[in-house]
Amino acid sequence: MAGTLDNQHKISTLKVPADDVTQTLAKDQGVEAFKDITFGSIAGIIGKTIEYPFDTVKVRLQSQPYPPIYSGPTDCFLQSLHSPEGGFRSLYRGVSAPFFGAAIETSSLFFCYRIAQSALQSLDPTLPQGKGDKLPLGALLACGAVSGAATSLLLTPIELVKCKLQYAVTTNGNNNNNNCTNSASQLQQRRNPLTVIASVFRQHGILGFWRGQLGTLIRETGGTAAWFGSYEGVLTALRRYTDAAASEASRETEEDAKPSSSSPVSHQLLAGASAGVAYNFMFFPADTIKSRMQTEEIASASSPSSTSSSSSAVSPNSSPSTKSPVTANKQSTFYRSGAELWQQQGLKGFYRGCGITVARSAPSSAVIFAVFEGLKGWAA
Repeated sequence: MAGTLDNQHKISTLKVPADDVTQTLAKDQGVEAFKDITFGSIAGIIGKTIEYPFDTVKVRLQSQPYPPIYSGPTDCFLQSLHSPEGGFRSLYRGVSAPFFGAAIETSSLFFCYRIAQSALQSLDPTLPQGKGDKLPLGALLACGAVSGAATSLLLTPIELVKCKLQYAVTTNGNNNNNNCTNSASQLQQRRNPLTVIASVFRQHGILGFWRGQLGTLIRETGGTAAWFGSYEGVLTALRRYTDAAASEASRETEEDAKPSSSSPVSHQLLAGASAGVAYNFMFFPADTIKSRMQTEEIASASSPSSTSSSSSAVSPNSSPSTKSPVTANKQSTFYRSGAELWQQQGLKGFYRGCGITVARSAPSSAVIFAVFEGLKGWAA
């Protein structure tokens, strides 16, 4: 009996360290999650402040009717500055929803990216298991894709509201046709995020907020893999170059070279800029189709052809390429929107606004990574 009690006592004492380890791991995960969400939100909002005017121009270029009303990004920017909507202030129209979205998007990306890495390490014991150890580039690409796919579910409703707000300003500012007075008046009501949310819910229900989800999923899954993959790849290349240069210098001075444990801010900025370019360029056509799907109701309501068609039958000689799916009280699918865009504008139409998007994504993404890494280093 005494021996049994002794054995039970030994077993209970052996269980304590395991419980302590579990509690420590859970606490560490909670702290890291808090850092990802807090620091990611701050970095996202700062990055969105830099890029939002360019994003507004991008959405207006993507969503403009055919034939285009803007000759290019510069023309769109100048027309926005001279619009009666408030000049430069109009480029920040609807920024409240994107600020909220940027906080959710960036924090979710970093959080899901870290969780995906932890899950992959637990599933594959051959991968580096130490805290802070970098996974192979292929594994990081897969983790980035998982992070983007998960984030797309949160991002689509926010981008739906953002695109409707951005496009409404464009339509009102450039619509001088008397037949569209009623449409312009209706679009005026859409400028408040709350009215846009109420309108979408009233017309399409809760699932209406995920219109364009396929485009967002394609863009975020592939784009986020490229985003994190480019950042990690460029950062590793710069670190190796720096370490090699330090090793070469140590031979000349006969001193031991120490590998750098962290990357300087200049490396983070350069890697972040390349990540932003890769994210936006590779899957830009999917983003164009998504923007058109999310703004097609406003585009249809504001076009003179749709206004006249509401009071008269459609002419049998009208071209099929100019018919809007919304005028027939149908919402186009991802494939139908892409096919219509290809028929109207060809390959060029899929890349309208790509130049300005890539240009603004470089500094924005650079700042996001630098701020996030800096805050995590400060809190370490």
